[in-house]
Amino acid sequence: MSKQGNDPQYAVEAVDLVKKFGDRRVVDGISLQVRRGSIYGFLGPNGAGKTTTIKMLATLLRPDGGSAKVMGYDLEKAANQVRQRISLTGQFASVDEDLSGRENLILIARLVGFSRQGAKERADDLLKAFGLEDAAQRQVKKYSGGMRRRIDIAASIVTAPDLLFLDEPTTGLDPRSRNQVWDIIRALVRNGTTVFLTTQYLEEADQLADRIGVIDNGRLIAEGTSKELKALVGAGRLTVHLHNLDDLVAARRILEEITGESVEADSRTLKLTAPITDHGEAAAALSRLVMENLQVSDFAMAQPSLDEVFLTLTGKTTGQSGEEGEEADVHQAG
Repeated sequence: MSKQGNDPQYAVEAVDLVKKFGDRRVVDGISLQVRRGSIYGFLGPNGAGKTTTIKMLATLLRPDGGSAKVMGYDLEKAANQVRQRISLTGQFASVDEDLSGRENLILIARLVGFSRQGAKERADDLLKAFGLEDAAQRQVKKYSGGMRRRIDIAASIVTAPDLLFLDEPTTGLDPRSRNQVWDIIRALVRNGTTVFLTTQYLEEADQLADRIGVIDNGRLIAEGTSKELKALVGAGRLTVHLHNLDDLVAARRILEEITGESVEADSRTLKLTAPITDHGEAAAALSRLVMENLQVSDFAMAQPSLDEVFLTLTGKTTGQSGEEGEEADVHQAG
């Protein structure tokens, strides 16, 4: 972890943040830095402490230990200044479901200081940008899941925040709606907003995040780019399919010679799986097979997935729960 400091390039600087509920430390000494203008992915299983961390950084919960600066302001000494620079979209819709999408946006715009006409114009701009013009006059409770998430995010950026906290924004969405939300997030960052994203979807973090922090049992157990985290698992894999069993045996011997590793062989499918450290080694292995006149029908090079990284680091998948009680405790405390 790089040295903490009052560097304006960081939207978030947290040092040893702690939050306790009763005798349990839901967040247990989290330290992290989030660069401005980036997307920071915060991964963890249920109950790991993701939501509690966000609520502390968003001034909704007071830390029991440690310190943090958000957009350069001390979390506790300058909470009002922090709130003026951030926005939070939680796991559940925060808009009024009995109002239409347009009415919700106008209401929020008026509350934050827009004139009557300015609020209407801002609402119409957001509805157009989020592809909700046709549903503008419809009650939010009649929106689909994807539309509800889009109106929720739109409500969060009526005034463009410097830092947007997104707490599992695509949970329960179908793939098409999820991709729409991803496009919105990318557009926000292009326009200068920093995004702090919690998610259980490893593909989401892989697609969006510039850096990823992995949290488990309240502790940050790994941090880096997607590529750096995948390197923690080890080598990639070269998969080779042969035409016959004799070639399979000969190819296995060659691959083990080149890699110095044990190579898995499946005689039923005539498939070999070899650990490979880089693409150069894979190219050398395939060239050697061709030189030996071995009949390769297919091959593929694969890097470790974030799923494998997460399972290796935490011993569980993102859908599995850590210690129970974070959500209940957070809502009770908040």
